[in-house]
Amino acid sequence: MFAPLRFIWNATRGHRLTPWRSEYFRWRVETYSGIPAETLKFSDILGFVWNSRWELLSYLAWTGRMDREARKRV
Repeated sequence: MFAPLRFIWNATRGHRLTPWRSEYFRWRVETYSGIPAETLKFSDILGFVWNSRWELLSYLAWTGRMDREARKRV
C-alpha cells in the first residue's frame, strides 16, 4: 500500500510541492506521451495524468508488487 506513495515521493525529489517541474517526471511524461518535455505546462501534466489515470494506477500497483518481491528476497 505504501510502495506507490514511496515511488511518487522518490520520483518527485526536489520538486515535491511542484512535481510538474521535476525533470524526471517531465522526462517520463515525454517518453510515454510524446509531448516534448520543454513545452510541458501544469495544464499539460494535469491533462496527461487525468487521461492516463488507469494506466498510471496500474503502474503504481506494479511498482508495489515489485517492491514486495524485492523485499521477500532480501
